[in-house]
This record gives sequence, structure tokens and C-alpha cells, in this order.
Amino acid sequence: MSTTTVALAELIAALGGDLLGGSETRISRIAPLDEADGDSISFLANPRYQSQLATTRAACVIVSPAQAEAAAARGAAIVTPDPYLYFARLTQWWAARTRPAADVGVHPSAIVSPQATLGRDVAIGPLAVIEAGAVIGDRARIGAHCVVERGAQVGADTRLAPRVVLGYGCRIGARGLVHSGVVIGADGFGLAPSKDGYVKIEQLGNVTIGDDVEIGANTCIDRGALADTVIEDGVKLDNLIQIAHNVHIGRNTAMAGCAAVAGSTRIGANCTIGGAANIIGHLTLVDGVHISAATTVTRSISEPGVYSGPHPFEENSSWQKNAATLRQLHTLRERVRALEKK
Repeated sequence: MSTTTVALAELIAALGGDLLGGSETRISRIAPLDEADGDSISFLANPRYQSQLATTRAACVIVSPAQAEAAAARGAAIVTPDPYLYFARLTQWWAARTRPAADVGVHPSAIVSPQATLGRDVAIGPLAVIEAGAVIGDRARIGAHCVVERGAQVGADTRLAPRVVLGYGCRIGARGLVHSGVVIGADGFGLAPSKDGYVKIEQLGNVTIGDDVEIGANTCIDRGALADTVIEDGVKLDNLIQIAHNVHIGRNTAMAGCAAVAGSTRIGANCTIGGAANIIGHLTLVDGVHISAATTVTRSISEPGVYSGPHPFEENSSWQKNAATLRQLHTLRERVRALEKK
């Protein structure tokens, strides 16, 4: 826990918002409403927690205009149209002030090829390996035990957490964040059956990842068979996701943990894929598609909307009606039997 304290006036100067009272009040941490103390700032974004506004001990609460009067009655408040977005920006601002910066330079135990290119102010952690032809952009951070293989590229201000593998010829753009255990550029699952068993299809493509992409721990993104697997700008991938060869994910799409996308599927921009959802191969999902958790997508989707259901999946409102009917199926069967007996 950081011991840094910040005056609310300083926070407002950095992030904006309307401050109601307490400009000289100082805070030392960000906390949930029910765990906050007199040194904390908290936020109210979800209506289900509204009852906690009156009881929280937080020194300041971030609220919407609709909650401004109630929040001000209990103490200092920051009023903003979107409290959750303000909270997100507050965490970034706080982290930038309190997290220790990586030591610029190459750790003595790291192995960096003379044929690699390092930008300005990079940090290469202990036991990392940077192979020949690799390019590390300005201010990039390569964590301990990372491997950046030959010809791979890491964009400016991108951070690879410890134990990330960026395969040969693969690229990630600027301002990316790749968490521990991620493998980018493993071979895709390409096999040709023969009478003597399976024959491996060499995976000759790469992985191309855009700017501002975050990839969660232990996620795997396979290289393409011939063309590249592509992850566009702004994509957010959670932990333990499988992206197969030649998948294309459009900008600003987000996927929750344990989702899996089979080969050559194309997912549009601004989509969301719920946790443990599965999308089979060679499909196309247009922009603005939202897949509920644990849904299995077995056909292409040509209209934006919310889709749900393990099997078969369908438009969400239809699935909810069918699910409700299914719960009554046994009772309905007994009624039919009783009618038949008459």
C-alpha cells in the first residue's frame, strides 16, 4: 500500500470533475465503498451499491450528477458524468505516481544479440533473451525471463511482464501490455491426416498486433499458417484465452477469460466475447456483436446484437424465452400426459 498522500485539489487539476467541498482533504488510497476509511477515495457507479453511499467512511466519493446531493451531504464528492470512467483514469494516474519505475538499461544477466536494435531508454530485465534482428522500441520494458525471438518487434512504451515469449517475426505495437506467461507466435494447429498418421503443416505466417493492446496472463496467440494472425488496435484480451492461427480480431474488441477462437475466424470491431465462450473456425462476426459467457458460436453472425446459449446459440432475447420455457418442460410434459389420459 502506498503512503503517498494527495490533496483533492491536485487530483481535480489533473483529472477534472466538479469538486464539492474538501479541496484540502488528502487521500492516500483508492478503496471500495464498504472498505474505505477516512484516508480513502471511493466511487459509486453501480446502482446496487447505492445504499453504501450513506455508510461509507471514505473521505471523498466519485459520483454522477444524480448522486451529487446525497454524496455532498456526507462529505467531499467529485461529480462527473461517468464515475466508472473517472475511476479508471484515477487508477492510471495513481499508478503512474506510486509504482516504481523499471531500471533503464540491460541487466547484466540478460542476453542481447549484437544484431538486435534497442531504442532509447529501454529496460531489459534479468535473464531476458533478445535474439538477432529483434527490434525493441523506445522506453519499452522487457521483464525477467522474457524471450524476444529473431526478427520480432516490440513497439515504443510497450511492457512485457516476466516470462513472455514473442515468437520470431511477430510484432506488437506501441503502448501494449502483455502479462506473464503469454505466448505469441506458437505454431497453429495445422495437421494433414494420412494413413500413417498426421503430417504437420508448417506455420509460415506471423502474428501482427496493433497499438494499445492488452493481453492477459497465459493467453496464447498462434502464428498464421500462411498469412498472419492479426490483432488490431485497442483489443483487450483477458487471461487464458486461445486465439488460433489466422484469426483476425477488429479494433477495440474485448474478450473475457477462457474464451477460445478457432482458426481463420474473423471478429469485427467493438465486439465483446464473454468468458468461456467458444467460436468455431472459418466464421465471420460483424462489428458490434456481443457474445454472452459460455456461448458456443457455430455460425457466422451478420447483424450486431447480443447472442447467447450453449447449443444452439441464438439472439439473446429469444434464448432467454426458450430457457424459461425449458425450465417448465417437465411440468408441461405432465400436463400433456394428464390431458392424454382424459
